[in-house]
Amino acid sequence: MNIVLFGPPGVGKGTQGARLARETGIAHLAMGDILRAAVREGTEAGRKAREYMDAGQLAPDDVVVEMIEDRILRDGANGFLLDGFPRNVAQAEALDAMLARHGLKLDRVVFMDAPEAELIERLAGRLVCRACGLSFHRHYSPPREEGVCDACGGELYQREDDREEVIAQRLAVYREQTAPLLEFYRNKPGFVRLDAAGEMDEVYAALREAVR
Repeated sequence: MNIVLFGPPGVGKGTQGARLARETGIAHLAMGDILRAAVREGTEAGRKAREYMDAGQLAPDDVVVEMIEDRILRDGANGFLLDGFPRNVAQAEALDAMLARHGLKLDRVVFMDAPEAELIERLAGRLVCRACGLSFHRHYSPPREEGVCDACGGELYQREDDREEVIAQRLAVYREQTAPLLEFYRNKPGFVRLDAAGEMDEVYAALREAVR
């Protein structure tokens, strides 16, 4: 299956998307990881993105779509799950056009949502490994040893944009930017709106049902 998973910061896209991809054998394509890998590997799109990033600007939509296209063609033969992309209507339209060029389409578009108070609680407790990027949570999924990653032993830290004073602004910007994207997908075949509040396993069970 080819799936888009989108929703506000802290809703669990990365965690649930990675779990679903592992179980189904499809490629988990997280936009942040793709961007960093393209820059690190020095691909043509990565070099273009690096020029914008070095200038303190966001990579333009056409460059981002080029990165996505490269990874889908490289890793998505058995299906893919896009996490963190598209972020706006222009990217969604470009994604549809790119997939059509390769005879592909989206089977499911899953919008995950949860109350803002719960999103703030999740984000404010998140810890990330500096070495491998694995995420933990102070309350829901703490590491075995405080401040140390279970997987690689790296240092855990709180991202600057996960501090409470920043989170509310991030969510406000997200709601403003994502409303048009939600409207774009709402009436398309395969669209599902998923309540992502509650326990992690319950949300995952609902996600599995949504993409069955």
